[in-house]
Amino acid sequence: MNVLQRYANWLHLGFPAGGVEPGPEVGQNGSTNLPGVTVVGDLTGIPLLKFAVDTGAGAIEHISPEASEGDLDLIVVGGGVAGMSTALAAHKKGLRFVVLEAAEPFSTIVNFPKKKPIFTYPANYEPRGDLEVTADVKEALIAELREQVEGKGLPVVLGVSADHVRGLSGGRYEVVLKDGAEPRGWESDELPAGYRTPLTARFVVIALGRSGNYRRLDVPGEDLDKVSNRLIDAAKYKGQKVLIVGGGDSAAEAAAAIADAGGDVTLSYRKRELTRPKQENVEAVKARDVKLLLPSAVKEIRAGDVDLEVGGKTVTLENDAVLSLIGREPPLPFFRKSGIPIVGEMTARKWAALGAFVVACTVMYLWKAGVFASGLGGIAVRDPKSLLGAAINATRDPSFYYTLAYSLCVVIFGLRRIRRRKTPYIKLQTYTLMAIQVVPLFLLPQIVLPWMGANGWVPDFIRTHFFPGDSWWRSYGLILAWPLFFWNLMSAQPIWGWLVLSCVQTFVIIPLIIRRWGKGAYCGWICSCGALAETLGDEHRHKMPHGPTANRWNLAGQIVLVFAMLAFVWRILGWSLADGNFFATSFDSLFATPWKYGVDVFLAGILGVGLYFWFSGRVWCRFFCPLAALMHIFAKFTRYRIHSDKNRCISCNMCTTVCHQGIDIMTYAAKGAGMDDVECVRCSACVEVCPTGTLSFGCVNAEGRPESVDAVFASPVQIREGIGPDDVLANLRAQWDKASTT
Repeated sequence: MNVLQRYANWLHLGFPAGGVEPGPEVGQNGSTNLPGVTVVGDLTGIPLLKFAVDTGAGAIEHISPEASEGDLDLIVVGGGVAGMSTALAAHKKGLRFVVLEAAEPFSTIVNFPKKKPIFTYPANYEPRGDLEVTADVKEALIAELREQVEGKGLPVVLGVSADHVRGLSGGRYEVVLKDGAEPRGWESDELPAGYRTPLTARFVVIALGRSGNYRRLDVPGEDLDKVSNRLIDAAKYKGQKVLIVGGGDSAAEAAAAIADAGGDVTLSYRKRELTRPKQENVEAVKARDVKLLLPSAVKEIRAGDVDLEVGGKTVTLENDAVLSLIGREPPLPFFRKSGIPIVGEMTARKWAALGAFVVACTVMYLWKAGVFASGLGGIAVRDPKSLLGAAINATRDPSFYYTLAYSLCVVIFGLRRIRRRKTPYIKLQTYTLMAIQVVPLFLLPQIVLPWMGANGWVPDFIRTHFFPGDSWWRSYGLILAWPLFFWNLMSAQPIWGWLVLSCVQTFVIIPLIIRRWGKGAYCGWICSCGALAETLGDEHRHKMPHGPTANRWNLAGQIVLVFAMLAFVWRILGWSLADGNFFATSFDSLFATPWKYGVDVFLAGILGVGLYFWFSGRVWCRFFCPLAALMHIFAKFTRYRIHSDKNRCISCNMCTTVCHQGIDIMTYAAKGAGMDDVECVRCSACVEVCPTGTLSFGCVNAEGRPESVDAVFASPVQIREGIGPDDVLANLRAQWDKASTT
């Protein structure tokens, strides 16, 4: 392995790089792009029973009994916990509705393994609706749920599968059924005649969950009778040689259960370690006589044995049964046919919109760079000694309008973010970003400094060494450190004040901040790029690409950083050497022009903003920013972590999904490890969306033991449960001490 590869692995590629499972684009309350069509349950992103109950009951809060003849008020697609919660609420409200279920009510839970423990967290959370989930074992939970719906006369039609939703005139919808359906169960004269098809209603609630088709191994022999996609009873495999394929909680739980039942278990997973299951499931597997083949892949299944690829070689194992527990495909075809977009899925229309927006950004940034015009003439020059005159004079420059629009976006969308995500952390962070953007990054360079300079209020020393020629725009460097703000160190004439200040900022102050609070102390609380990403980009953070390929793109910033370093050395040589004319005269063609149009205009502007609404607001920050690339090196030595309470983690992957830096946070959380990926910008999205309060900001000591937890809480769950920083820290330390002892 060469030096560059080792450096890449050390800096970026050594971190977990799990992906995000695609799902429908839904709003905060499950709303879709189809008015009247709502998604509830797992597909909203939170696979917790109590949240399924809550979203189901909440879906009909604004529906009243107004169905016209031949229509229903509501069609519920899916009879799981979320769907039946919707049904109970609709029944109580007197709506005319029907529930369509392909198998049986609560079928997902029915198909759990025997005696499977049930996680009914949060303990003190009271969901809307009348459906209660309190039992902590599969069989008891099924009995509890069935008891609550039996005798209610709920209109549940079994044996039918919905193919898609079709919009009709007048804001009505038809639920189109798949061919070959054989409805059974409930019928009623209260429903329109021929209720089997077509089924039309004013509102549709989609409660399908993630129970699409089982994922396939795509290997010969997969369709043999000995291959199964789920575990019902571990005792069935007593005395058998069982191969379990998968790396999630289901695979780990099955391996432990079958081993306990007397089975001879081998677990095959394509990665080098079990990073997806909860830590207790990993420990359960390791504590039993389970053979782990990591990494490995199934090549062929035969009646009496199986072939696996292990370390580039084919290994044959005797085998009686194979459990392929690699998950299910979410029901994406249903949503595609219905016209509901899939997160991260680019269609022809989206590509066209992206292209048009990028063209608009190209025009805007070339105009800002002075390609089309150097100013907006026609505005008379006013007396700059008055504040009003200085403000009017500023309007002659295109940068005034750009910076004004930028600041307005930060303020307007910042207020929206505060209203949407109600935590003390987000409130304080967003107000800080708004204040920094408006005052030192807009008012100061555009109006205040020109006004002060005109009145002689700027000391000569400051003027000479920081703002020669009244170049007040250089004050951006007070906040935007080099090499993010490239130009203060790239003047043809030496500006020693900025050289000293920039070096102190970049190589002293920022490393000290990162040491204590992480890279996000700058990227998430100070930087203007981060300000726009956390406000305008807040609703698009889930669109950031994840996975190993995207992680390799993180290294692009290192290339930009090297270019900035070369430019810095080149310019300093031109400033310092008596015969440095070559360095001075060649600088523009070698560095300044490529940087202006290649980095400032194209990467930071056209791509950085142009991709906002399709690939998240952090494309520039994550992949190309040279200051971020430098801070990644500093962040390798930080004490900052996102702490995780592994006992609370349910491996829902919500934290990873909303990370607009592409970090696989769930892998850390499931293991109870402190998240140390250098990409983290402390946006708090992962902490805020975690449904169980697993995550917290804080620091560790030199041994990695949790040392502190931030006092400004970012977790709504921890706030709601009244858990303080000391409580969190004590629990984290206890877990760390136990793990260290073990």
